[in-house]
Amino acid sequence: MKLPWHCLAFVPLVVTSAVPRKPTSPDCSTIATSINLASYNTCFLNATYHAANSINISDTTNSVPFCEVYSSISYGRNNNDTLVSALWLPDPEDYAERFMAVGNGGMAGVIDTANMLTQLNSGLGFAVAGGDGGHAAADNNGGGGEPGVYIPYLHDADQVEAWIHDAIALFTPMARETTAAYYGQAPQHSFYDGCSTGGAQGFALAQYHPDLFDGIVAGSPGNWYSHLALSFLWNAQQTNTSKRNLTQDVLEFVTNAVLDACDTLDGVADRLIENPLRCKFDIQSLACESEGLSTSGNNTCLTKPQLAASEAIYSGPVRSDNAKPLYPGFSLGSETEWALQEGPLAEAFSIPILQNLVYDDLDYDSDTFNWASDVGDVNRRAGKHIDEISPDLSAFRDAGGRIIVTQGWADPFNAALWPIEHLHRIEKAMGGDVSEWFELFMIPGGGHCGAASGYPSVPATYHTVAPLVKWVEDEKKPKQIRSTAAPDGSDVTRKLCPWPQTAKYTGGDEGDWKNYVCK
Repeated sequence: MKLPWHCLAFVPLVVTSAVPRKPTSPDCSTIATSINLASYNTCFLNATYHAANSINISDTTNSVPFCEVYSSISYGRNNNDTLVSALWLPDPEDYAERFMAVGNGGMAGVIDTANMLTQLNSGLGFAVAGGDGGHAAADNNGGGGEPGVYIPYLHDADQVEAWIHDAIALFTPMARETTAAYYGQAPQHSFYDGCSTGGAQGFALAQYHPDLFDGIVAGSPGNWYSHLALSFLWNAQQTNTSKRNLTQDVLEFVTNAVLDACDTLDGVADRLIENPLRCKFDIQSLACESEGLSTSGNNTCLTKPQLAASEAIYSGPVRSDNAKPLYPGFSLGSETEWALQEGPLAEAFSIPILQNLVYDDLDYDSDTFNWASDVGDVNRRAGKHIDEISPDLSAFRDAGGRIIVTQGWADPFNAALWPIEHLHRIEKAMGGDVSEWFELFMIPGGGHCGAASGYPSVPATYHTVAPLVKWVEDEKKPKQIRSTAAPDGSDVTRKLCPWPQTAKYTGGDEGDWKNYVCK
């Protein structure tokens, strides 16, 4: 067998655990020699058999035994353009001929084994695969951005394209063929689950690789990634002076004022707004009567600079020459989560992308960014490589694909209005209602890919995958989704509804999702 060039740097290693496999299971120890993946530019790195409850990730163990296979894929023009992937193959009795791929978060660089474990333990019988996004975090500032720091993958065109557009598609065909060889039969259906950057990767699959997956879950999707980064920069610049700084005390004061005004619009006094678009709260009602009032401790009003900063974050970034919106602003009730928007996100994403990808200048001063002429630079040098915003998803629809999108109203990264706006663009481009294959679920009090710190009693685990499987395999479109596991440990459950429906209380226990209907 002729190995791909990059495999010569590795000595294939096959390792089996001390616990023997079941006699009826395929042999994990021979998988590396039983299949030739040279056509995928892939070499096996190692294979390990894990007994049930033998691995622990974030205090969760594997409920079923599985064979873990690591591989390396060569995909670009440079020798270091490689993607490392993991494939978890449960024993045959725990496999239902379903394949699941998981995405990445942030700047990727590592395999999301936590989500892989979630899918393995789901009881849905998945063979589960994940990859590192086409570059290693260890070679890229630990996987995080930082002003003035060279991020190698952002200077490699193939690695930039792999990061969001192609990473999942690079390992999926190889992983499915390995799955077929292991069980003697190909998976009957293929699914994808990802959030944040992983949500963007989900849209990339629907746009660029429409035939790969039958069903996609795209959570908190950063699929307009270039302008999402611009929104981080915009919000940081709006709050970068002492007078315009919005402390956590101020943010919580504003949120409480909003909730006081709009909490009961859905019929339940639960310090939660089911649909912030129905809230007509005016931030100017919190204006101080005189300037210079201290805003520390117990806040009672906002100064003019604080009001200006808040209104800029609500509006979102706009062009300085014609006021054209560049990305949606944040919603009423999300204010308590805004602290990340006052610098940290710009330093982690916006500035590194501008310095490394857009201008190739680590000394570039983001404060000089021109909100008219420089937007074109971002679109040309970053957007075309990292955005997935085409409204024409007809190829995915025609292939029989189904997609579930989730978005928290209190997400401190994504503006919650973006998925709604993108849905409207898709509907316009595709001639109207797309709910037969595309559903968006908005999450009151939801944060980024889960909990929002200001809403600890809101369930933050969204049970999307099982309804997606039923939608794909049984053509049963999800009419609602259950959310559980509030961070405060309460047993509250909630009903999430396909937008534009929202949950309406019908009586009984307010913390039981069954006591709500979608209207």
